[in-house]
Order: sequence, then C-alpha cells, then structure tokens
Amino acid sequence: MLNFFEKVVIEWDSVTKGQNQYLHLKMDNNFYKFLLDVSEATPAESEQSLATKIKIEELKKRHIRSFCMRRGHISNAQEKALEELLPLYEIPYDANQMFDAVKTFGNNNPLVLEIGCGMGETTAAIAQAHPEINFIGCEVFAAGVGALSKRLHDMNLKNVRIFRHDAVEVVRDMLEDNSLDGVHIFFPDPWRKARHHKRRLINESFLKLLVPKMKKGAYFHCATDWENYAEQMLEVLSAEPTLENLHEGAAPQPENPLIKRPTTKFNERGNRLGHGCWDFVFRKI
Repeated sequence: MLNFFEKVVIEWDSVTKGQNQYLHLKMDNNFYKFLLDVSEATPAESEQSLATKIKIEELKKRHIRSFCMRRGHISNAQEKALEELLPLYEIPYDANQMFDAVKTFGNNNPLVLEIGCGMGETTAAIAQAHPEINFIGCEVFAAGVGALSKRLHDMNLKNVRIFRHDAVEVVRDMLEDNSLDGVHIFFPDPWRKARHHKRRLINESFLKLLVPKMKKGAYFHCATDWENYAEQMLEVLSAEPTLENLHEGAAPQPENPLIKRPTTKFNERGNRLGHGCWDFVFRKI
C-alpha cells in the first residue's frame, strides 16, 4: 500500500510540477482517506493511469482547513435560532451554483465578504451602521451561526446573509470574479504553534483564490492581536502584486474605505495582555 501511495505522490507532483498550493501531502488526513477509497480498486486497476483514477481535479481542490471542528457549547437560544431563524439568512453551499447578490438582496449595493463572524457582534454592528452595504458572512461553528442569526433577527437587519461553510470553498466555488467590494477577516485563529502555522487562513494560496473575486479598487481588511501572525499577514499581503498597502505597515486606525471596525473583545484582551492589535488595509490595483 505504501508503494501505491508513493506512486500517487510522484504522479501528483509531476502533474503540479511540484507546486502543491492547495495540498500538503504529509499533513492532510483527508488526502489519505481519499487515497484509501481509491485504493479499494484491484492492484492492476490501481496501476493504470494514476492521473485519471485519482481524479486530479479533486486533489487540486483539497486544502488544509484553517479551523478545527470541535463540539463546543451551544445555548438553547442559539440552537433554537439555528432551527428557526438561520433559514431566513442562510445561503446553502453549492459548488455548482454561483452566488447571485442582486437576486439575494434585491439591489446592487456594494458587497463585502466577512470570513469568520464569530458570535456575530461585529458583523451585526457594522451591518446596522451601514444599511447601504450588503454583507455575506462565512462561519462554520454552530454557536456562532446561531448567535448571528438571532442578532440579525432581533435587530431586523436585511443586508446580511450567512454561509455556514468553509470560506475557502465558498470563495473558490460560489463567488464570481470581480464581485466583491471589500473583504473582512478580523482576528482569525492565529494557530500559535509553529507546526500549525500552515493552517493560518491568510496565506499565499488563499490570496490566489480570493483576489480575483475582488473588484479593482476593492479593499482587503484584516486584523489580529497576535504579533507573529501580524508579521506574516503583512509579508503575504505585501508579496501579492495586485494589492497595495494603504498605509506604511499597519493601519493607524481600524478602518477601511467603507467602514470602521468596532472595538472587539480581542482588542480588549490584546490591550490587557500587552499584545497590541494590528489592522492591515490593502487595495486591489
């Protein structure tokens, strides 16, 4: 079996010319599970045309997730909101169906993507302050999705929709090129241990997927209270040739061309612990 795996890796490497942008072979358990499924074929079949049998297109789409699904606490109110309110705001993930913002919101207002809505405080506050902007949020954790759904309902907000799905796949499969006026990624998981840095969301591979979805002149606004991640963010964003920094290094204020980011618990924690907080605002040129 190991020999078969080795041949698959060699074949994949030859197809991608060594540029495994969406797949870290040694660390991706889903990849190995996929190989096990494929390897159920007979040895003779397995040896025939590996590139065809393994479905190279599926392999290309695999990526290391920037989140780890854990069964966390969810309140009764959040669980009720998931059942009763989420259907009012959810855009189901469908790899074969592009998201139509005009049809969804009934207008052609600017469209901003927020990745990682958390419990929804910031998302709802920004949406309430800017009814002239449409927001789509990606969040995978049940408690956060339930909390955000409840906030949207309680605040009677009509300009927010939710993808309860992996943001990388939503961006890759459902967003049209040149459709976004802005992107918010506020306080993503810093994955503090060095061996986990590959899981950080803001990386070169993800930018290659995301930037084409942004209109010319659209902004990218990210924030973190973890200095090491701030350094990586600045390095990765600065290396993207189609983006320019609107400031020298970090932004002096947590704002971008459309909105001002509200103060969050991460700001407060960073200030309390002396970590600081860094916002970066880039624009597509």
